[in-house]
Amino acid sequence: MIYCNATVDVIDTPPAHGQGLGKFRVEVYGREPHDYVRIYTINAKSDDAAAKEGLDRFVDDISALLAKKD
Repeated sequence: MIYCNATVDVIDTPPAHGQGLGKFRVEVYGREPHDYVRIYTINAKSDDAAAKEGLDRFVDDISALLAKKD
């Protein structure tokens, strides 16, 4: 299990009419012993959706990194 947290900054807000994507900067940082940091630029409908995608990408990235080390 890889535990991590994310912070999300809005780069470009999604359209007010609800159709389309906004642009978000998502910084994800892992907790010990996986204390890595990754920054992603993600297009999503909301900051929550961007955070979830960032967390999912982080887990995939770190899992792949750890698999290479073994």
